[in-house]
Amino acid sequence: MPQHRLALCKEHYLHWIPEQAEAVIKKYRMFDKDQKILVSVSGGKDSLSLWDILWRLGYYTEGLYIDLGIDDSRYSFRSRGFTERFAMERNLRLHIFDIKKEYGYSIPEMIKKTPRGRRRACSVCGLVKRHVMNRFSIGNHYDVLTTGHNLDDEVAVLLGNTLDWSSGYLQRQGPVLSEANGLSKKVKPLFKFYERQIAAYAFLRGIRYILDDCPYSKDATSISYKQLLNKLEEGHPGAKLSFYIKFLKGSF
Repeated sequence: MPQHRLALCKEHYLHWIPEQAEAVIKKYRMFDKDQKILVSVSGGKDSLSLWDILWRLGYYTEGLYIDLGIDDSRYSFRSRGFTERFAMERNLRLHIFDIKKEYGYSIPEMIKKTPRGRRRACSVCGLVKRHVMNRFSIGNHYDVLTTGHNLDDEVAVLLGNTLDWSSGYLQRQGPVLSEANGLSKKVKPLFKFYERQIAAYAFLRGIRYILDDCPYSKDATSISYKQLLNKLEEGHPGAKLSFYIKFLKGSF
């Protein structure tokens, strides 16, 4: 890990990741061992790794999987299967929220019904997922909602919001969003970890997850931002982390 000037063997790496996550949780006062934590899981490496880390650290967690009904390549079917297998192997409680059953329409059907000028798949999906996560968290009395957003996710969003000078979004971007106005407290314990670090953790830990990206994400602007930031990181190890940490220092 050149950005940290650090190299670790498997044994110490699997100890280092949870240790660093615990430090982030405590520094930003995300939650403690007495609280009830909801982990939003998608079947991907980040959210399943987050759940595994919190479980190993001794936090009380339950998972929420939102079945989006995306049938392309049986995406939802397979991602749900990975999530259910993960929870079963660790004897963890998993809640399934089926969009089609609850609202009458799957995400692809909602996208088709959205007016043409506003039919961005990721926007529609993101809006629905945020609504479901918050409703479920508040309705079931969880103290905090956690998501598996990693550093690459966060800096891509930060770059996009900066280029657009989206001051409203910039003011709300951070690893901790406090409970307010009917919204659950939301935190991102993995925000300091590079995507490759989480991928390595999942591989070394033997976590099985869906490898395919969502079929609707291929046109997402965040992908081009991530590619640009990856090129910057190649020449300047640590640039992503520095960019985000300096933003936080200037915002909080």
